[in-house]
Amino acid sequence: MRRARRGDELAISAVLLEAFREYKPQYTPAGFAATTPSPTEILRRMKEGPVWMAVIERDVVGTVSGILREDNVLYIRGMAVLPKARGFRIGNILFEMIEDYAKKHDCKKLVLSTTPFLDRAIRLYQKLGFVRTDEGPRDLYGTPLFTMQKLIN
Repeated sequence: MRRARRGDELAISAVLLEAFREYKPQYTPAGFAATTPSPTEILRRMKEGPVWMAVIERDVVGTVSGILREDNVLYIRGMAVLPKARGFRIGNILFEMIEDYAKKHDCKKLVLSTTPFLDRAIRLYQKLGFVRTDEGPRDLYGTPLFTMQKLIN
């Protein structure tokens, strides 16, 4: 696991595209494009907050990013693990990194948005202590969303 840096944007974009490809029919075209950002967008995100990568040997197999918001909140986005790397607890480790980062920045809450059809991801989030809230956003360019949060000490 490591923080992403300039030059990693193509691999991160590819991981997001491959990880969400199986769900593409359930997204609107614009929602899928927002979920699988281009390398240029990944670079922009790196300027907004940390982006982490999971690497096995030389292959990037997972990613997640965060952005600090007001009121001591860390918003989590771009969470993905390649299908071939699922089952190795990579998602758990990525979330440990997120939570450590949040604690170092005095965050009191982690927040993420997800689509109702990402069953495996939702189960992971719940296992990690996230609960569904009534907060928005409710959709991503026409693709349904809901918000989950986790309070941290």
